[in-house]
Amino acid sequence: MTKEQKKESRTPVIEIKNLQKSFGQLKVLSDINLNLYEQENLVVLGKSGTGKSVLIKCIVGLLDPDKGEINVFGRDVTHMKRKELNEMRLKIGFLFQSGALYDSMSVRENMEFPLKRIKKDMGAKEMREKIMDVLENVGLADALEKMPSELSGGMRKRIGLARTIVVDPSIILYDEPTTGLDPTTSHEISELILEVQKKYKTSSIIITHDIPCARITGNRMVMLGGGEVYKEGSPQDFEDSDDPVIQSFLSPSKVGTVEFNIK
Repeated sequence: MTKEQKKESRTPVIEIKNLQKSFGQLKVLSDINLNLYEQENLVVLGKSGTGKSVLIKCIVGLLDPDKGEINVFGRDVTHMKRKELNEMRLKIGFLFQSGALYDSMSVRENMEFPLKRIKKDMGAKEMREKIMDVLENVGLADALEKMPSELSGGMRKRIGLARTIVVDPSIILYDEPTTGLDPTTSHEISELILEVQKKYKTSSIIITHDIPCARITGNRMVMLGGGEVYKEGSPQDFEDSDDPVIQSFLSPSKVGTVEFNIK
């Protein structure tokens, strides 16, 4: 079986076809086609302004595309009503750059908040057990009663990830998960993303500028440029590419800056 046949035999949880999005005269996404498959980590690379964040906002219906299809779990997001969108979003977890914790709530309260909203039938004992299990999986079981102000940047990221996975999402969208972290902590968070994928069998889109993070977490990578998918392939495909645009992004200090020029 060829590589293409293997890819086609997998089940996509997200299918994006001919996606276009502009803001006034600025065309951000001109023709995006890509799939996210079951239990896959898909890394999305690209310089600032290439539409990475716009892409995930379109996926969850926070932005309406100008044209194209976005099928999530087999249903087109662009045709969903508000109630249907909200139901779909319950199956998707987000990890924002900041971790997005509520500063006035303890770690326990931050974890309880989405559970009470999504797992309404869960009892107090089951909820506490669930929270402790997830905190143990991110290595912070002893932080249960701490406030966000007492946590380091890396710990806040871990708690943010714990809060994301505590409601058992099928898909996780990571927006620059290692931004603002030192190299050691970035490496730890990247390894944790891999552990979450294996333990919870999630499908994830990981938006990042952090090349070491991309290399650790990605089963497959796409680079956006000129409003399109400039390159798609495995991490090794990117490493082996002699395209100066690709090499400039992977090792800018060695190659220098090369601009996209896609007609």
